[in-house]
Amino acid sequence: MRAGPFPDTRARWLRGLRLCVAGAVAASALLTAPVAAQAAEQHGGALTDLVNPFIGTQNEGNTYPGAAVPFGMVQLSPDTGHNTGYDYAEDHIRGFSLVHLSGVGCGLGGDLPVLPTIGDVTQTDYAKYAAGFSHEDESASPGYYRVGLDSGIGAELTATARTGVQRYTFPATDKANVLLDAGQALHRMVSTEVEILDNRTVRTAITGRGFCQDTLPYTVYTITRFDRPFTAYGTWDGSTVTPGSATGHGGAYVRFDTTKDRTVEATTALSYVDAAGAAGNLRAEGGRSFDTVRTAARRAWEKRLDGVRVSGGADTARRTFYSALYRSFLAPNVGSDADGRYTGWDRRVHRTDGFTYYQNWSLWDTYRTQTQLLSLLAPREARDMAVSVVHIAEESGWLPKWGYGTVETNIMTGDPVTPFLTNAYQQGLLKGYEERAYRALKRNADSVPPAASPAVGREGNEEYLRNGFVPYLKDRPHAKPGDSDYDHGASATLEYALSDAMLAQMARDLGHRQDADRYAARSRDYRTVFDPSTGFFRARDASGAFTGPADPAQSEGFHEGTSWQYQWLVPQDLPGMVGLIGGTRAANDRLDSFFAYDRLLKDPAGTAREVWVNGPYDYYNADKYNPQNEPDLIAPYTYLSTGQPWKTTDVVHAALTLFTDTPTGMTGNDDLGTMSAWVVLSSIGLFPVQPGYDTWGLSTPVFDRVDLTLDRRYSPHGRLTITARGTSDADRYAQGLRADGSRYDRTYLTTGALRSLRTLDFTVGPRPSAWATGPHAAPPALN
Repeated sequence: MRAGPFPDTRARWLRGLRLCVAGAVAASALLTAPVAAQAAEQHGGALTDLVNPFIGTQNEGNTYPGAAVPFGMVQLSPDTGHNTGYDYAEDHIRGFSLVHLSGVGCGLGGDLPVLPTIGDVTQTDYAKYAAGFSHEDESASPGYYRVGLDSGIGAELTATARTGVQRYTFPATDKANVLLDAGQALHRMVSTEVEILDNRTVRTAITGRGFCQDTLPYTVYTITRFDRPFTAYGTWDGSTVTPGSATGHGGAYVRFDTTKDRTVEATTALSYVDAAGAAGNLRAEGGRSFDTVRTAARRAWEKRLDGVRVSGGADTARRTFYSALYRSFLAPNVGSDADGRYTGWDRRVHRTDGFTYYQNWSLWDTYRTQTQLLSLLAPREARDMAVSVVHIAEESGWLPKWGYGTVETNIMTGDPVTPFLTNAYQQGLLKGYEERAYRALKRNADSVPPAASPAVGREGNEEYLRNGFVPYLKDRPHAKPGDSDYDHGASATLEYALSDAMLAQMARDLGHRQDADRYAARSRDYRTVFDPSTGFFRARDASGAFTGPADPAQSEGFHEGTSWQYQWLVPQDLPGMVGLIGGTRAANDRLDSFFAYDRLLKDPAGTAREVWVNGPYDYYNADKYNPQNEPDLIAPYTYLSTGQPWKTTDVVHAALTLFTDTPTGMTGNDDLGTMSAWVVLSSIGLFPVQPGYDTWGLSTPVFDRVDLTLDRRYSPHGRLTITARGTSDADRYAQGLRADGSRYDRTYLTTGALRSLRTLDFTVGPRPSAWATGPHAAPPALN
């Protein structure tokens, strides 16, 4: 650690802060009238009223109910003791902390938990001073959270992109405290510093590490400004509380007299750059009242949700849908400060030029659904996200795998960044960055990061390039923190081959023909892990021999899944894969068994809950569809390529019954919007069946009408309307489809066609039809 995180002098900093906060307050006064008028427009018909942020907060969905704006750096939310933050089954709040990720499987974030208390400060462990609460006195909506604590204190939270705003309403007392705990979080602590700057301002620097396994350390800087002076303060180190102390390493408390004025407001700004960055973010986004910020946050969410208007369907379906759409826009997150500075993966400070820098990359999850949804509905932000990933590669030397904040965690396996970036290219989002992105992708695809790099990249590339497969090396020591492709050689091989297929298309488009041919040939290496004796994919050891149990339900070497579930992860060449397992009839028989299709027709919801789902982390020892985890997300759409597209509708609609508008209404971890994006895409009848390319599979929507607002820079009409009049559980089968009034008899569209159309009109009925069952109806193989 360097000498200290606060190199600027206190006096100079305070002068600048006072001037800037005064200016922000004046600007806020000018905004009050129009904001009040805007608030009056928000009535009971608002789409935000349909969102329930508590969905997924129970049964390991691992979502959070707190306040954030779309893609905001700050997610101000309560922590109850669950390792990822909030669990609906718990009844004590340890604090309201600044950083959360929606649906991750391991503890991360939770920085600076803040909690209001009454009386003397005697405890410094937030597990001990945690406040009791009841769900009966708790509510949340997009950009807002409130709870009544058993202590009699009311807490409210809202947010801007880079600040969290708190309002606490205390009983009448002269010992109303706000505890700012710098020393505890959801990650491992490395070092912390806390400093009280004046009678309204507290500053911290928090360095932590870890996500599922160990990682490099990263630092977040915060500054909290209260709306009125506190009457007393102190800090603590360990369990020792020192009244009147202005510096410490554990945390700080500040005290107010609320015998007359019972309300205290505070704004906390965050930066991943330095203390000056946090102060700059406070100057840029602070200085406004709680109600003003809350109204702005609600309007931001209303505008974002208004990009998809659905009609028809039950109230529960609409609430579930808009809640999923909401969660789809929570990440990735802004990483650059208001002045454009950000900390790169080279540990140096950079400044953006014409883009917003984003961070937090759950790529193994999001490349399958959420990436494509954002490309369609939020292309401006999706463009900046892709550009950010290119900058990560240029600044650190390597593309990310699972990035948090300013560091690589190496969690999960395969090569998910390739389809992420090739998708951006295919969607037209890399204008001006095409060759820069391609250079980074080529290096990633053809080599392995050196030992000195924190990244593992394609860890198994040496063997993959030599032999066509990544070996499964059981119990091999990890060379670097995180997951290892050698632990999951079979699935890593399939993921590498998928990525090679997508990179081949980009290379060919850019004129790199030799590269394109080479990657196209490698995209067929999925065949190297196919065992003809079992008819399934199977891991191979270092000698090339098939290894592990022959039973595909007991298979080894697949990451969070079995051979049954990874069978369908060959979107680049489904005809080739179908040929391996004996042809279309054999493939359909296997799919029917996989989905328990006969039982599904009799009891869709029961099959989903009793046959498919066995527990939030039960990934192995199964021969059935697992709709709660990423390897299976594309599987229902395989029927689009086997001449039975109506079965896609049957399976998708059954899987959608697993998602509800209750705290247990998320199946599996949300994984930064991955599962939520699956719900949105499957509900509107569009799905990216070749992730990393521009192919959208078609199935019957669950709503009578869907109006999509599209960015006019990419879509000439700016809108696409999808209709399926009369769609229901009984009448769910496509009888035909018209695109802008013309008959359309294929199960897919390209992005170009999707953006150029005005209408897609499904005719539905009670029985399967011959729609899109012809020989050329299916998405074509790549390469």
